[in-house]
Amino acid sequence: MAAPDSASTKDLNGKWVMSKSLSDDMGEVLALQNVGWLLRKAVSVATVTLHVKQYPDATKPEISHVDLDQMGTGGLKGFPELRTVDGEWRPQSDYVFGEQKGRTRWVKLADLKKEDGPEGVQEEDVENLKKGWGVEMETADAIDFAVVSDKKGWICWQIWGFTEVEVGGKKERRYVRKLIARKGKDVKNATVFYDYAGSL
Repeated sequence: MAAPDSASTKDLNGKWVMSKSLSDDMGEVLALQNVGWLLRKAVSVATVTLHVKQYPDATKPEISHVDLDQMGTGGLKGFPELRTVDGEWRPQSDYVFGEQKGRTRWVKLADLKKEDGPEGVQEEDVENLKKGWGVEMETADAIDFAVVSDKKGWICWQIWGFTEVEVGGKKERRYVRKLIARKGKDVKNATVFYDYAGSL
């Protein structure tokens, strides 16, 4: 289902289901991130739903919190992601990716540059993250999420926003995550689209 006009990077509240028909296969990205074969297989067959609660900080309302619960079908265990959109690096850990550190901030796509990403990204990564968004994200704030796994030696850089895609012969608005993942000289790119599945 198309994203409602009310949804934006400042209001992601609701349920979002990963669209397998529109999204790239995440298998190679997960392999680069040292995710085991069995778990990669489970992800490939599961339907993943994000339950998102976004709200301003109680003391600094200009800072946004994005709390996500990922839920999968077929016995795939989900895990929470708690993002604070303030540009600060924080430790995080989950059963899929292990120990990492992550940073979330607002960004205008036109202003995005190599220096904004985690150490090791290349100019081509910036160009891949910036292209293909369409008119809406020329002016809207995107969410810039970077994560680093020092133990496993990989980095991942994501941009979250909205764009229009063709579905059934007509244009529909979708929530999108574009990402690059790097480990040494190995790099993978993917775009993930989400269908809106209603309010929480």
